[in-house]
Amino acid sequence: MRNNQSGGKGGKGYYIALVLCAAAIGITSYVTRSSHKPEPEKISLMEQTPEAAPEAAETQAVEALATEAPETEPSKAPSVPAETPTQETQPKKLKTAAPLSGNVTTLYAMENLSYNETTRDWRTHNGVDYAGAEGDPVCAAAEGTVVSVGEDDLMGVTVVLRHQGGYETTYAGLQANPCVAEGDTVQLGQIIGAVGTTALAESALGPHIHFCVSYQDMPMNPQDFLNMS
Repeated sequence: MRNNQSGGKGGKGYYIALVLCAAAIGITSYVTRSSHKPEPEKISLMEQTPEAAPEAAETQAVEALATEAPETEPSKAPSVPAETPTQETQPKKLKTAAPLSGNVTTLYAMENLSYNETTRDWRTHNGVDYAGAEGDPVCAAAEGTVVSVGEDDLMGVTVVLRHQGGYETTYAGLQANPCVAEGDTVQLGQIIGAVGTTALAESALGPHIHFCVSYQDMPMNPQDFLNMS
């Protein structure tokens, strides 16, 4: 009775062996499936194209700057009116005219010699001689101021006028007692004296005036002075 119970198919040992076999089969299957389970794909950063990373970083930097501070329009400076350039005052042009309407008898000659009929020699001549009748009015050749009124031993009664720009005019050989005095202001064409015969150094010429012009104390051709205007 004891042998039949232990050796038969319905004994406890049989069922235990059967359970162990099933468990072993299950474990083996699980291990096999686990060993063959595919690994999750790994994304390598190296697979990204080199252009994509800088562009993405640059885009993120621009977006960050736009987020940090909104754009503001530059403040407009108040408009300042342009300064009007000051115009420099130009000196008035000096107008001139001949002191006498008579004929010219002796020309200006400082670079060459001119014959003097009175002294009968050749010498320089620092002015222009205008012939006229004794007593003819002599006029100021330009606007100016009387510098001196006097009598020269050789050139007789003389009046000197000073004009703008450094010019001076001299009227010699006048009659005595000219009608202007030192310090007077005269206008162009104003009478300052009369034709006389007081110039001893040019007495052979008869009644006339000896007209001289200087620029910055240097003699100049009176004709150039009269052609200024």
